[in-house]
Amino acid sequence: MRWDNLGESPSALFGTDVVTRTVDTPEFRGITFHEVRARSLVNRVPGASRMPFEWTVNPYRGCSHACVYCFARKTHGYLDLDTGLDFDSQIVVKVNAPELLRRELAAPRWRGEHVAMGTNVDCYQRAEGRYALMPGILAALRDHANPFSILTKGTLVLRDLALLRQAAEVTDVGVSVSVGFLDEALWRTVEPGTPAPGRRLDVVRTLAAHGIPCGVLMAPVLPFLSDAPEQLRATVRAVAEAGADSVTPLALHLRPGAREWYLAWLGRHHPHLVRRYEELYAGGSYAPTWYQRRITRQVHELAAEHGLGPFRRDRARRLPPEPATPPEPRSQATQLTLL
Repeated sequence: MRWDNLGESPSALFGTDVVTRTVDTPEFRGITFHEVRARSLVNRVPGASRMPFEWTVNPYRGCSHACVYCFARKTHGYLDLDTGLDFDSQIVVKVNAPELLRRELAAPRWRGEHVAMGTNVDCYQRAEGRYALMPGILAALRDHANPFSILTKGTLVLRDLALLRQAAEVTDVGVSVSVGFLDEALWRTVEPGTPAPGRRLDVVRTLAAHGIPCGVLMAPVLPFLSDAPEQLRATVRAVAEAGADSVTPLALHLRPGAREWYLAWLGRHHPHLVRRYEELYAGGSYAPTWYQRRITRQVHELAAEHGLGPFRRDRARRLPPEPATPPEPRSQATQLTLL
């Protein structure tokens, strides 16, 4: 491998012991897993970040979702891997994540701050079906009553529904599903490794039916591809019908690493838009403020029509514990008195 001496790199989070596995099954064809033992798992978000949280947990690096716009692509460059195909197919798996998290949560210096997951790469990508790291991670957070949130495009989160409910009985839990648009033709080319948008909305529907509040991050809104008023309206309506309790739009941003990969994709599939993108993003990684405000205003107005609002941290909540025994039915006399 080009990074056999990965542990000697100052950017590495793990030691030199790396086990590389290629799994020859249809769901993992073309994907190589690099199993490592991480040195740390709870990571502080840089102070200059725009993220609304301070701590994250990421059991994987690289992501088989293969979203061409993924802002996390640049992080693969730190491992001397490319930010294109390598990011999609060379997946680093922190196999000791559950035990390491449990140890870090128990450390005297840890103050029980909110932990965000799925904010770099998806913790419920396909690799999770093989390695099953999230049940141990959720159990550790539950046992320490540590608040957390999850952002995912993966349907595998439903496997851990019982753990989510248990955690939500003792601490604040927030779950959000990312659904930027409904167009399946667009989805197949721009998010080729993800479940279809409709399946993700089924996740929202199932979580809501089991009492787990679920918001939708409507991200990314792709300029000139998924931002027409009728497209925004259809997406917000579907989100509301799925039972989401909030919807928050986010316009596409193109950081280095993702920018090159996305523009190459755009040149293959929508060459007539390349110049318009170069002009729109001439100022840097983010769409102009006027564009972001326009999308936000449109989505918020549509959401208000359906009784939805934007995501707020205080919407993360805990569930009341289920009674150990069902309450006894009231007698007929008591029922008549209450009437």
